[in-house]
Amino acid sequence: MKHIYDITDKVRDSISSNGITNTVTFGDLLDVDLDKTTMFPLAHMTLGTATFSDNIVNIPINVLFIDIVDVNKSLTDDDIFYGNDNLQDVLNTQFQAANLLQAQLSRGNLFNQQLILVGEPTAEPFLDNFENQLAGFSLDVQINMFNNQIDTDAS
Repeated sequence: MKHIYDITDKVRDSISSNGITNTVTFGDLLDVDLDKTTMFPLAHMTLGTATFSDNIVNIPINVLFIDIVDVNKSLTDDDIFYGNDNLQDVLNTQFQAANLLQAQLSRGNLFNQQLILVGEPTAEPFLDNFENQLAGFSLDVQINMFNNQIDTDAS
């Protein structure tokens, strides 16, 4: 039985190949060195509570798509809307990374690998100050996969 390996490896590989994300991590976000700027843009994956029905396993996944917001220390009055940072650029790219993952699950390579998106994915923007100012999107998806890795006839 290797459901968790299957789902996390396939999602990790899909995110890693999106051309946006440099690093994919898993587990407790507090264990990730968010001060290490070379790892960004970053995607961080966690699993939710799995449910079982007939021959299907449903596993909720949350992926944080995160990048560093660069602040220009030279304040300008040129554009109040965009400000003196790249926040909108970061949000735009991390939204694209989240959208690419949900598209792979709904109709792309992950769907073809029998990871089936259930319901409507949600992507919520965030802005947090850790050691760095970080921003991005938190993507929540529900994934169904076949529960055919157990031999129920074995003694």
